[in-house]
Amino acid sequence: MVKPIQPTLDPEKELLFYRRLLQHLPNGITYRDPELGLELHKREGGSSVSLQELPAHSADKPFLSLGQEYQFPVPFSQVERWLTPLFDAISHHITFIDKNGLVTLCNHRAADDFGFHREDVIGKPIERLLNLPPHKIKALETLRTGREMYDEEVLDQNYGICNNRIIRDANGDIFRVMSVFHYLNTERESEKLALAGRIAAGIAHEIRNPLTTVRGYLQFLQDDVSSSIRELFEQLLIPELDRANGIITKFLSITKEHDVKTEFFPINVFLREYIQQLLVSEAFLHSITMEYTLSPDLDGCFVQMDRNELVQVFLNLFQNAVDAKGDRPLHIVISSRLVDNQVRITFEDNGAGIPQAIIDYVFDPFFSTKDAGTGLGLSVTKKIIQNHSGSMKVRSSDAGTIFSIYLPLHRRMPE
Repeated sequence: MVKPIQPTLDPEKELLFYRRLLQHLPNGITYRDPELGLELHKREGGSSVSLQELPAHSADKPFLSLGQEYQFPVPFSQVERWLTPLFDAISHHITFIDKNGLVTLCNHRAADDFGFHREDVIGKPIERLLNLPPHKIKALETLRTGREMYDEEVLDQNYGICNNRIIRDANGDIFRVMSVFHYLNTERESEKLALAGRIAAGIAHEIRNPLTTVRGYLQFLQDDVSSSIRELFEQLLIPELDRANGIITKFLSITKEHDVKTEFFPINVFLREYIQQLLVSEAFLHSITMEYTLSPDLDGCFVQMDRNELVQVFLNLFQNAVDAKGDRPLHIVISSRLVDNQVRITFEDNGAGIPQAIIDYVFDPFFSTKDAGTGLGLSVTKKIIQNHSGSMKVRSSDAGTIFSIYLPLHRRMPE
């Protein structure tokens, strides 16, 4: 029978006993004790034991890994392939990076919100996905420091709540960093539009009343003034008042929900036989070449929308491309594709592109880089898509700009 250790045992002898025990264990070991601020490592098959201090603000829970927990019967890359369809059903961003900071897993929500196809980011540095410098990326911070994160608020351009966990190999080394990110930019944008709506509702009445009064008196005085003054009224003053009233009306339309009259129609037929015919004359006038790439997977598939409002979306995007024309002859590609039971329509041009410094603001009301622009075209466009339960994203570079529209898919006409 083994006798219990006596309280009077020599502390140095006891410490030597534990060190020798660890050296003879066959498995790799990692033990982290945040209360003492220490972390112990032993590689599998090795005999050396290292003890180091933990970084400040480490996780407050002890952690123990005996190595064999991560002895998978198949390569871990296969495990990630199994996990991907499960993670695609989760509305948060989920990514795995390896010890070199390369993305090994990316769920659909993360790729979609950042405007990428998943296959374009797997095996690439995570900086490509997040469009941030390395020192601002929390997953790389965890990889660098070994500190896991619990519900940490991120206040950069990708606003949200971050949770990072470490997966270690049999030797206790960091093998993967798993990041779960609650992306809150959409909620922040909704709050911004709600605030704009309250402001608009408060001032619209006060502005429209004097506009209506001034316009009425101008019309009343037209018959009592000279022909030159009458021409000034008709060609400048009254149209400008009408334009101001139109801006208020358009602004109100993007700050509140409104009823839409929807119908079901096949999306590929709409793009091929309606939008293509509608834009052909405008493209000819502006010397623009147009290309349509429509997926056969969507033949016979329907969307439910207000057809006239969807037409307005394409007219707005077309005009935006014309205004952003660069030195190259303008080429526009409209394509459709089936993506996760959604219709994705992309409108791509080879124009001058949108500077990265302002791309986050292009959908904001009244934001415009054009001298004569109101800054409402893209805001209205995105609001139309959102009113039909869809979403809209943009990415841009020196090679041009791509607007992506996602709409709910219906595989048959409802009876």
